[in-house]
Amino acid sequence: MAVDRPAEALDALEALARLAEERVDHRFRGLPPDAEGLTVGELATQRRNLFTDGFTTPVLALSAERLEHNLRLMETYAARHGLVFAPHGKTSMAPQLFHRQIEHGAWGITLAVPHQVRVARAFGIQRVFLANELVDPAALKWIASQLAADPSFRLICYVDSVRGVELMDAALQGSARPVDVVVELAAGEGARTGVRTEAECAAVADAVAAVDTLRLVGAAGYEGEVPRADPERVHAWLRRLTALAAGFDKAGRFEGLDEIVVSAGGSAWFDAVADVFGEIPELSLPVMKLLRSGAYVSHDVGHYRRVTPFNRLPEEGALHPAFRLWAQVVSRPSPEQAFVNAGKRDAAYDLDLPVAEVVRRAGGEHPANGVTVTSLSDQHAWIGTTPEADLQIGDWLGLGLSHPCTSFDKWQLIPVVEQDGTVVDYVRTFF
Repeated sequence: MAVDRPAEALDALEALARLAEERVDHRFRGLPPDAEGLTVGELATQRRNLFTDGFTTPVLALSAERLEHNLRLMETYAARHGLVFAPHGKTSMAPQLFHRQIEHGAWGITLAVPHQVRVARAFGIQRVFLANELVDPAALKWIASQLAADPSFRLICYVDSVRGVELMDAALQGSARPVDVVVELAAGEGARTGVRTEAECAAVADAVAAVDTLRLVGAAGYEGEVPRADPERVHAWLRRLTALAAGFDKAGRFEGLDEIVVSAGGSAWFDAVADVFGEIPELSLPVMKLLRSGAYVSHDVGHYRRVTPFNRLPEEGALHPAFRLWAQVVSRPSPEQAFVNAGKRDAAYDLDLPVAEVVRRAGGEHPANGVTVTSLSDQHAWIGTTPEADLQIGDWLGLGLSHPCTSFDKWQLIPVVEQDGTVVDYVRTFF
C-alpha cells in the first residue's frame, strides 16, 4: 500500500537520491580507476570488495556494522534517559548520516556555522540547533527567508551578548517569523563562548524580550569547556545551567511558548547531562532536554574512546570505532622502520596519531603486532617496527583513527564496508 509522505520528506528523499547520480571521477580518492564515469549508485550496486576489486590506497572505510551499532546505541540511550537528541552534524557533514540519525530517533541536527545549515537545508533537514551566536547579516537574512518559506522549519540559535542581540535584530527587520534563541551560559571563566554570569544572562534575555525579531526559548551551553573538567565540576556547571532556565521561567520569560529548551552535551560528559537534566524540577511548561553529542556516529580509537561516558557506564553498552584507514607499505628501509602512503592529508592527527591495527596481504590478515605509527608527513606515515612485526612492502596496513571531526573532513566520498570487505554504500561529505 502506498504511504503518503509530507512534501518536505519527499524533497529530502529526492535530494539524497541525487547523491547517487553523481559521477565517480578523479575528485574521489581511493575509488577504483576503472569506475570512472559510473554513478555512485551504479558503483554501489556492483558491491565491489574493498581489497580485491580495484580500490587504491590510501582509502578510508566506514564499517557498516559498527555504524549501525553506534546509531542504535545512542538512540536507545537518549530514549532511556528522557533526552531529545540533536547530534552535532559538524562531525560528519554527511546528509546521508543526518537522515540515518533522524531515522534513529534524532529530533534534528546540531550545526555550528551558516554553511552547514545550508547543507542541511539542501537535504531537507527540518530542525536545526545552531550552537553559535549568529551575527552575519547575509546569513541571518537567508535564515529568515527559510523560516518564511517553510512553516515546518525550526532553527534554534545561541545568543551570548546584548551586542549580538542588537546585530541580529538589525539584520532580521521585516522577517516573517522570529528566530528562536537560547541564552548560552559559558562553562566558566576562561572557557569558550557564552555569557559569564547569571546577571549578564538576564541582561541578554532582557535584550531579546525588547525586540520582536527574536524569541527566547531556553538556555544552553557546552559542558566540554568546563575548565579542569571532572565529574564534580561538570555536574556543578550543569546545575547552574538548569537553574538559569528555571530562574528565567520563574521570571515569566517563557510565557506563550509550548516548551522550554535546555540543551548541553558533547561526547565526553553526556552521562552528566543525563544525570542533571533528570533533576530538572517541574516548570511552568514541558522541558525539551536536548542532548547534542555527535562524535558517537563513527567513534574513534583515541580521544573519544578514552573519554566516552560508556567507559563509566559499561552497563549501558559500548560504542565501536567505525573508521579504518587503509594504507600500503611503500618502503622498508630497515628492520626498525617502514613507511606507508598515508599522512596528514589522509589521517586525523590533531588529537592522536593513527593506531596500527591489522596487516593485510594475499592470504589473509594478521594483527599489527610490533607496528607503531610514530609521526606523519604530508603523504607518509612513519612506522616503527619491533622484531615481532610481520610487515612487508606491498602489505596493506589498517589504521584506526582519532577525532571523527577531522577524519570526515578529509574525505568527500567514503566507502561503507561490511565485515567481509563488501562495499555496500558511499557516504558523501560537504565541508
